Amino acid sequence: MAAIVSLRDVIDEMEMMSDEATSYINRKTGELITTDEMFSLAEDPDEAADAAEWQKDLLPKVREVAASEDFIPLPGKFEIHEWSIMERFARSVADDDVRDELETALHGRGAFGRFKDALHRRGIADQWYRFRDAALEEIAIEFLEAHEIPYHRESRKG
Repeated sequence: MAAIVSLRDVIDEMEMMSDEATSYINRKTGELITTDEMFSLAEDPDEAADAAEWQKDLLPKVREVAASEDFIPLPGKFEIHEWSIMERFARSVADDDVRDELETALHGRGAFGRFKDALHRRGIADQWYRFRDAALEEIAIEFLEAHEIPYHRESRKG
């Protein structure tokens, strides 16, 4: 039986991902790990020898992630598609003027910054973050259920 993971911890890991970092979950133990460009260090002994001490400490775990079929990547930016979440939020806003401003902010270069500026200018940033949190929770639940990883809603952290 797989370990029961904290849904909040999974969401927290998903939020830490970037172009340089990927988060993984061990489908049997529930262990979560985020790696950055550590895989290249794990594969190249010369590069590993020159790595910072903290990186050297992580190398055995990175090698384990690379070698084990039990570690699977959590949903990344393509599966999360934050722009789509922002668009759904904008469309959900009841006030026509605010909705139009948010939808307009989403087009062209700098959309993320303009969108967040509009949220703060209109005083609805908290509403956005609740909406985004709910969307991330839905993505995490779908992922965990698809991989038959049991979860609970209480956080282990704190």
